Amino acid sequence: MRTFLLLIVWLSWLEPSLAQSAKPLYTFPLGVQTYTYRNSFPHGVEATLDTIQALGITVLEGNVPKGISTEAYLAMLKKRNLTLVSTGASYEEIVANPLAVVQQAKALGVKYVMVAWIPHKDDFDWQEANKAVDDFNTVGKILAANGLTFCYHIHGYEFMSYQQGTLFDYMMQHTNPKYVSYELDILWAHHGGGNPLALLQKYGKRFKLLHVKDLKKGVQGDHSGSTPTTNDVALGTGQIDVAGIIRAAKKWGIKYYFIEDESPIQHLQVPQSIAYLKSL
Repeated sequence: MRTFLLLIVWLSWLEPSLAQSAKPLYTFPLGVQTYTYRNSFPHGVEATLDTIQALGITVLEGNVPKGISTEAYLAMLKKRNLTLVSTGASYEEIVANPLAVVQQAKALGVKYVMVAWIPHKDDFDWQEANKAVDDFNTVGKILAANGLTFCYHIHGYEFMSYQQGTLFDYMMQHTNPKYVSYELDILWAHHGGGNPLALLQKYGKRFKLLHVKDLKKGVQGDHSGSTPTTNDVALGTGQIDVAGIIRAAKKWGIKYYFIEDESPIQHLQVPQSIAYLKSL
């Protein structure tokens, strides 16, 4: 009898624990960086958007495909209940004419504007990082004054050693948090020697957006910011702790997660990545 009662007590404790562990980890809208479909858009914008919609994706990051107007593209998105929340601009254009970038972002109705590459020769160095800091503080202030959030997208070369840390640490320490936020691309951070989990623990509040992507097992990273596109693999099949990173990002309140698959078989891998996220 005593054993039976102990079993009941144990089961009553276990049941809520099991219920809690069964709660889904990924509870956000499915998002995609439209660069994933860069080879599909030229063959048909609407057909590509139909594919995206059919996958259950609802939020996008990207620019207007070539050959159509902003108004036409927004109408296509609205028809499919797709929402563009972030757009990109090159370093050169946002520095040369930030107000033009503001105008386009407002026309698109986005909240975030991201820059994904800092021009540099050979290895990224302090002079280039320092110039980027000054430029980002300047354009970030202009975007903030217009109700937009500027984000720099990590690409891996920023993790060159510098003083007691890295050039990325230097950029974080010298960009103004009021005007400059960051987008954590977990593949590129990992590839460049940065630990995405450690970055979230150290700089969590500075990250507003996440690119979820995985790196093929066995691939060794470097500071080039480049790897063959075939090294992009479906989420959960590579060497990156995607679930752990999402768990940490969730604690910091990051709301937008964009699948970005640069592989030549994204039509196979994106559905696999979505299934993985839903399984968490």
